[in-house]
Amino acid sequence: YLVIARKYRPKYFSEIVGQEHITKTLINAINDYRVAHAYLFSGPRGVGKTTTARILSKSLNCQKGPTALPCNTCSNCREIDDSINLDVLEIDGASNRGIEEIRTLQENTRYAPGRGNYKIYIIDEVHMLTKHAFNALLKTLEEPPKHVIFIFATTEPHKVPMTVLSRCQRFNFRRLTVSEIEGKLKEISEKEKIPVEDLAVKLIARQADGSLRDGESMLDQLFTYSDGKITVNDVRQMFGFVEEEIYFSLTDSIKGKDEKKILKIIDTVFDKGYDMEEF
Repeated sequence: YLVIARKYRPKYFSEIVGQEHITKTLINAINDYRVAHAYLFSGPRGVGKTTTARILSKSLNCQKGPTALPCNTCSNCREIDDSINLDVLEIDGASNRGIEEIRTLQENTRYAPGRGNYKIYIIDEVHMLTKHAFNALLKTLEEPPKHVIFIFATTEPHKVPMTVLSRCQRFNFRRLTVSEIEGKLKEISEKEKIPVEDLAVKLIARQADGSLRDGESMLDQLFTYSDGKITVNDVRQMFGFVEEEIYFSLTDSIKGKDEKKILKIIDTVFDKGYDMEEF
């Protein structure tokens, strides 16, 4: 069993939702042989940073490439998808944040790629590296071997030293709109042959707060929870979302300065077990 977010993870640049300003630039860079030696992908969680890094890695190391349209069938592409390719290393910056880990990485960059065109290092949550680790990394960024490409991903770019930022091509991933998330979730539900009410999809998309991955995770839970068609009521029961009618009633009460009704609504929300912080 594969979770929805992994099962429907994009395999081509064209499948990435809502980041056309980034995918277009990367496609042109590959086609024009203007690939940089270091990239910084910044933005909120669940919007495609790591996925884009993997597709870029496949494009550069595909056995039919470099190509902006990786084949996804050669051994290099398949291994990159499965995170087992020896030329593409994915590193978690939170758990490999020290100077020793970075020195080991630097030592590794000296060796030529095994089967691909490049050795690619994807460092997720790069802002978690220590100051000494960043200083050690800086040396390699200043004089990188021709066969090495770094792709850094972060949700907090302001924590990355300016000396590192200035040596990277920076791409800012944006939060997805409700309609973009809604469209992707509808597409998934159709492929899974599980009907979902339009209002239910919209509610999930709103609660995803710009993160497609969060929306996919919620939809995945609902596929397991529901018996057949997913309804608005299923979404509210599963995730404890407050009915819109309560919000409207509260707004009207505030406008009318009806203190008793305001307190009564709050009591009702509390009695129903809703998360008061979410409310």
